[in-house]
Parts: sequence; structure tokens; C-alpha cells
Amino acid sequence: MSFFKNIFSSDKKATLDKGLEKSKSSFFDKLSKVVVGKSKVDADVLDDLEEVLVTSDVGVNTTLKIIDRIEARVAQDKYVGTEALNLILREEIAGLLSETNAGEDTEFSVPNTHKPYVIMVVGVNGAGKTTTIGKLAYQLKKQGLNVVLGAADTFRAAAIDQLQVWADRVGVPIIKQSMGSDPASVAFDTLQSAVTSNADVVIIDTAGRLHNKVNLMNELTKIKRVMQKVVDHSPHEVLLVLDGSTGQNAFEQAKQFTAATEVSALAITKLDGTAKGGVVIGISDEFQIPVRYIGVGEGLEDLQVFNKFEFVDSFFK
Repeated sequence: MSFFKNIFSSDKKATLDKGLEKSKSSFFDKLSKVVVGKSKVDADVLDDLEEVLVTSDVGVNTTLKIIDRIEARVAQDKYVGTEALNLILREEIAGLLSETNAGEDTEFSVPNTHKPYVIMVVGVNGAGKTTTIGKLAYQLKKQGLNVVLGAADTFRAAAIDQLQVWADRVGVPIIKQSMGSDPASVAFDTLQSAVTSNADVVIIDTAGRLHNKVNLMNELTKIKRVMQKVVDHSPHEVLLVLDGSTGQNAFEQAKQFTAATEVSALAITKLDGTAKGGVVIGISDEFQIPVRYIGVGEGLEDLQVFNKFEFVDSFFK
């Protein structure tokens, strides 16, 4: 049952390994305490393992699924030595994640179903939304695509300035208005400009306010409605950016945003500075929304497409 092939180039793999280092060492510290002095996987080991997974931010529901899978395997094999636990975990988590058909990408790309392909990016302030947009624009441009950015987070002056910095750095056009202007109007202008310039991809930044879900819903609905006047069925993807270092809070944000708007993909950032990388496994399983990208460092190349096999392989190395 080998899901693990070398999919990523060695550079990408090294970046991923380094980005997950803290999560991995924290997890293995806890795991080694569970198996110390024990030779076989029994009910006690599984109880302790359950706690390790939950405290590693994998999430309760996903943890129970993983434990069930391991229990079934232990029952089938009669005797399972604790030294095999790491491999079993790796295989069972990969098996669980492979039940969703997502997370098998190896390169940045967008479907060629629409031109321009419109991505609307949502998420709370501070989750790394603007940075993710900048790095995504860089990666898509590197693939030869023409990208246009839209600064529809008109709620904070800093958001427009930040996006401008990224647009300059990556060398892509940005459509913006002054702070406080109507986000839907910015989105409309962006799409019109993209159509005129024959762009391949449009990435729209939106305000990350969660204090009032009704306002957020109304604003996002209005942006969508206005965009559809220019490009049919847009946005073609709603990308929710979550800060992985907040662990369980990322689950909460995912719940709130998925209630407010149709989220079709996730980006989980800031995994390099945290031991909470397990949150990717839990969110990927629980929401059945594909994790499309993960942020494992500060550099331009440190936004990676999420490949579940490579992720699990790096996490349980």
C-alpha cells in the first residue's frame, strides 16, 4: 500500500521538510513518550495516541477516524509492534486523505475552463491573504500565465498598499481605487481590465472581517453578482486563506467562512513557524474542501501546491 512516490523535486521537498520541522519534532516527542517501554500497540497505546493527535491539532473527528483505522488494522494483524506505529500512521493518514480526490497536484496551474479564470480570496486579516496572493501570482506568472490583481479589500489602506508592493515585485498589473471605495466596483473594474487585456487569471483580494457575518455575506455576494456581469460564473474559485499557526482557531475560521460563502479551496499559511501542522490533515479531512496551497516559509518559492502524499511523507519521516 505505497502511496509515496517521489513527486516533488528535491528542492521543493527540502523546503517542505524544513517548513514542517517544528510540527514533526513536536509530534514525535509526544509519540515517543507514548511508546516508551511498550512493545506492542494495545488499547492503552491507542488511547495515548488519540491524545497525541488531538493535541497536535489534527482535530477530534479526524483523530477518531485515524484511530478507528489503526484499531481495525491491529485487530487484523493480531500483533503490531510499536516500532511499526509510525509507518502505520503514515499509511492510514494518507489513506484517509486519499478518500478525497484533491491534493494530488504537483505544479501551480488553473483550469482552462474559463478565460479569465477568476479567483476570489477570502480570510481574516493577518492570515497571510495578501502575501498568498502575491506568491500565487508569482507562481502562475512563472507558468506563463497573464495575471491581474484586484485590490477589493478597500477597508484597510494598508491592504491596498501591500498588494501594490506585491504587484510591483512580481511584475503584474493591479487594479485599485482609494480606501473606502466600493469593493464590488473594484472587482468590476478589475474584470473589465482583465477581459480587455486578454488576461488568463484574475486574483481578487477581499476584506477580512468576521465580526459581522451578515455584512461579510452581503459584501461577498454583491462582489460575486457584480463580477458575473463581466465574466460568466465568476468567481470560478473562492480561496479561503487560513493561518495554520492558530491551530484550532483555523478550524473555527473555516467554519465561519464556509457558512458565509461557498468556499471551494483552501490555502493554509505560516506552517513553518509552528508545531500545529497537523491542522492541515484535520481541515483537509473535515471540510472536504481541497487544501490547494500551503505556506511553509517567507520566500517566494515557499508557497507550495498541497500534495497530500508529499505532506504526509514529510510529516512522518
